[in-house]
Amino acid sequence: MLRMSLLATLVAASLSISSSILEAGPFRLVIQGNNKLAIVDHQGDIEWEMPWGGIHDIHVLSNGHIMVQQGAAKIAEIDPQTKNVVWSYDSAKRNGNEGKRIEVHAFQPLANGNVMIAESGAGRLIEVNRDGKLLKEVPLKLDNPHPHSDTRLVRKLDNGNYLVAHENDGHIREYDGESGKVVWDYEVPMFDQKPRGGHGPEAFGNKAFAAVRLKNGHTLIATGNGHSVIEVTPEKEIVWKIGQNDLPGITLAWVTTLEVLPNGHYVIGNCHAGPDNPLLVEVDPKTKKVVWQFDQFDVFGNSAPNSQLLSVEADVIR
Repeated sequence: MLRMSLLATLVAASLSISSSILEAGPFRLVIQGNNKLAIVDHQGDIEWEMPWGGIHDIHVLSNGHIMVQQGAAKIAEIDPQTKNVVWSYDSAKRNGNEGKRIEVHAFQPLANGNVMIAESGAGRLIEVNRDGKLLKEVPLKLDNPHPHSDTRLVRKLDNGNYLVAHENDGHIREYDGESGKVVWDYEVPMFDQKPRGGHGPEAFGNKAFAAVRLKNGHTLIATGNGHSVIEVTPEKEIVWKIGQNDLPGITLAWVTTLEVLPNGHYVIGNCHAGPDNPLLVEVDPKTKKVVWQFDQFDVFGNSAPNSQLLSVEADVIR
């Protein structure tokens, strides 16, 4: 395959690829690890990179810019052509947070150009415009508040509600987009196990990292140090699960990001899993077979909690 120019490849991120490539993989993707932010091509080679610290969330915009965390509480939009930050918002210094300990682990560029930000420490979700004006504020229900772990990933749903992974509480909560009331609350189960400390396969807990609302109304949950992905009905029944050792030759550790492909397959982030396990796994949920994996521990290290697939159809759910 001929190498495309950086501009062309970034534009291609918003375009569909043929179904044969989609089925077979691999994928282009943007990922952060080992203090670098990088775009990886179909062959697994780095086509673009720049120095960048740790993240928990990442989004590629329609113009090819990359939106990521910068430090504990800032959101930055990067122009990959110049490697310059062209927009930023610092939650630790804006809209009433001066002097508070604030961390941001989730954000989302919205279709209207505004940005949703989850502010751990302030215990709220906000929406701001590109001038930083506060447009909306939703207080979070927190049983065990902590600036580092009030939330992990948060997504605004098509119905206007917010789906929040509360790491420290071990709950997934859906908040009404108008009233801010909790309309669905699911406690991630411990599956009869006791909590065990650490970040790798040896640990255990229910520190949920991500939740995705499926087209059938169910919720797909990455259980974090629960080493699993579960699908839960609105009535809170688990109807599908992949556990720590259910994929042959792969051990799941801190299960993080989730993407649902147009063909129905799930791409699962596998963080802190050590050199013998992949960073990303694509699974056919019908057969529970692994159809692709991204195994670059030597390049991106043991802490690559989030990524985004590129050059796939636009209706990926994440």
